[in-house]
Amino acid sequence: METTIAPAEDYRRAELYFEMADYVTAARILAGVVAEYPRNLSVRLLLARSYYHSAQLGRAEAELRRVLEQDPAEAYAHLLLGRTLQRRNRPAEAVPHLRMHAVMTGES
Repeated sequence: METTIAPAEDYRRAELYFEMADYVTAARILAGVVAEYPRNLSVRLLLARSYYHSAQLGRAEAELRRVLEQDPAEAYAHLLLGRTLQRRNRPAEAVPHLRMHAVMTGES
């Protein structure tokens, strides 16, 4: 008999892989959870972080843009998108996101 793992369990497993710095495995698991729950921003943010840390910068950018489409006030998504754009050698595009994060959080 085949068993299925609930999305919440998948998310917890992905968090463990993320904490162990196995970002590729975390991203693989999270992509499945996002496919089932595309409006869940916490899952999408962890997926974006996994992509970022595994140098899948195009995928990280795409996920972060989806997060910001759903919630333009998500400060951390602005920060990570800015850093992603910097790593992709697009500093001019990064500036507005980094400034938005600074305004939202009071950080410089």
